Amino acid sequence: MDISFLIDNSKFNYRVCAVIINDNKILAMKDERSPYYYLPGGRVQIGEKAEDAVIREVKEELEIDAKIIRPLWLNQGFFEEDVDKIMFHEICVYFLIDISHTNILEKGSRFILREHHNKHEFEWLEFENLNDLYFYPIFLKKEIFDLPEVFTLRTEIE
Repeated sequence: MDISFLIDNSKFNYRVCAVIINDNKILAMKDERSPYYYLPGGRVQIGEKAEDAVIREVKEELEIDAKIIRPLWLNQGFFEEDVDKIMFHEICVYFLIDISHTNILEKGSRFILREHHNKHEFEWLEFENLNDLYFYPIFLKKEIFDLPEVFTLRTEIE
């Protein structure tokens, strides 16, 4: 069971994201209901470690076996979701992922994969173009240029 629950008109999420980088580009995705780009990842399940969750989510969404380089951020996010207009309180752990042992680059600069009944569109986005794109999380548009060497707590309020 995912660690996600609704209280009144607010939703709490505990999730993980995969920061996958190659040649000054970050791998982002979209789906049929979201007009914006976001990072691969998803909700942590009850009793699941964050590092196991990110490996599971990358396997489900990208069909590759992820290797974690290191955790980057624990972000406390407070925002209104653009599609559902629900207020979110979200705790997300961002992990830097090693793809050198995978075939993900062979899929091209844009590709589509299916997860169950969901179609995910993936695209390698250049760091310098993130400011011009409808991309979340917003903080990553700046911080992608200087990844932390140590696990860093941060807060993003929109």
